[in-house]
Amino acid sequence: MPQSRFKSGFNPRRIHHWIAFGFGSGLAPRAPGTAGTLAAIPLYLLLSPLAWPLYVGLLVIFSVIGIWACERTARELGSKDPSAIVWDEWVGFLLTMVAAPAGWLWILAGFVLFRLFDIWKPWPVSVADRQVPGGLGIMLDDLIAGAMAGVLMALAAAWMPT
Repeated sequence: MPQSRFKSGFNPRRIHHWIAFGFGSGLAPRAPGTAGTLAAIPLYLLLSPLAWPLYVGLLVIFSVIGIWACERTARELGSKDPSAIVWDEWVGFLLTMVAAPAGWLWILAGFVLFRLFDIWKPWPVSVADRQVPGGLGIMLDDLIAGAMAGVLMALAAAWMPT
């Protein structure tokens, strides 16, 4: 394997590294999970006009690709869940936003809620984080955090006046 020039182990010649590192957003020197989530916002803006079934279908595809890319990258880096791997944050944020109304305040709310669930890791996020190995484990805790944040977003949207 060619040597990486990055302290993180990122190898720009490997497509799975580009995916797992969130197209470079995971290389942020501080708070890579937060940087990765911020970097997912343009992708959300691109996908948000899509019909719900297509949006959800892409989430499934992104999740499957993420399991593969995160598993392979983590194994190459010799770590269970390196902080620079942020594709899970990208997909978790996209899941948070699945039922969100349009608007920057909703994006901000989704960002904050997702980051809180991802950082605090309440049950069942913590169970997935501790007990599910490999790429599935890397992805699953963020998908659960995204689903929990998404439920709160949907409830808030239902209670807001139109």
